[in-house]
Amino acid sequence: MLTVTSVNVNGLRAAAKKGFVEWLGGSEADAVCLQEVRAEPHQLPAEAGAPEGWFAVHAPAAAKGRAGVSLLTRREPDRVRTGFGSAEFDGSGRYVEADLPGVTVASLYLPSGEVGTERQDEKIRFMAEFLEYLRELKVRAAADGREVVVCGDWNIAHQEADLKNWKGNKKNSGFLPEEREWMTRVFDAADGGYVDVMRALHPGVEGPYSWWSYRGRAFDNDTGWRIDYQVATPGLAGRAVKGFVERAATHGERWSDHAPVTVVYEL
Repeated sequence: MLTVTSVNVNGLRAAAKKGFVEWLGGSEADAVCLQEVRAEPHQLPAEAGAPEGWFAVHAPAAAKGRAGVSLLTRREPDRVRTGFGSAEFDGSGRYVEADLPGVTVASLYLPSGEVGTERQDEKIRFMAEFLEYLRELKVRAAADGREVVVCGDWNIAHQEADLKNWKGNKKNSGFLPEEREWMTRVFDAADGGYVDVMRALHPGVEGPYSWWSYRGRAFDNDTGWRIDYQVATPGLAGRAVKGFVERAATHGERWSDHAPVTVVYEL
C-alpha cells in the first residue's frame, strides 16, 4: 500500500503551533506533500521542517514569506527534483518531486491568480508551461516503468460540483472558463492523460471540498471549494482504493484553511 496526503498548510510555522505537528504524528501516510510553506528550511521548527522518522525536501520561494512547497517521505527518495525546468518559475517555490520505488510523487502550488491583474497573467503562463511538463513527465515515467502522482493546491475548481457557490464565481479566478478548460486538458486522455483521483473515487457528488474561507461561516456551512487534487497517471489512479478529506471536527480545530486530502493506493 502507498498512502499519499496533500495539504496547503497556509504557513507551516503557524500551522505547527495550531496542530500540524500532532496531525503529522498521527498520520499513516508514506508521503506528505505540503504547499504554501512560506519559510526557509532553517526558519522551521524541527518537528515541522525535519520531523523524526521522515525525509524532508523543501523548495522555498526566492521571495521571502511566499509560496514554498515541501515533501515528507518515510523512506529516502531515490531522486529529487526542484522546479520543472522553467526559467520564470523554478525559483518561485511551486514544484518539487521525488522518486520513490515505482512512483514519482510531486507537490505543486499553482498560482492563485486574480482577474484583471498581472497575477492572473502569471497564472496563465504557469499553466501553459506546466501542462507541457506534465506531458513530458508522463512519457518519461512510462519509459522508466514508473507511475506519477502530482498532489497539491491547483487553485482551480474543475467542475460545478467542485465548489458550493459556482454560480457566483463564474467570473472569478479559480473558476474561469479558460482555467476549467485547462484542467480538462490535463485529464483528457488525448492530451495530458492524467486522472483526477478523488473525483474518480467520488463520482457524481458535490465536493468533497478541501478549502473553506475563514470569512463568515463557510466551514460550518460547508461552503467550500475542491481545489486540492491528487492527479495521477492512469495506472496508479486505477489502484486507488480509498480517498478522503481529513476535515477538522470543528472550525476551532483547523490548523489551515485547507484540509488534508489523502489517497490510499494498492501497489
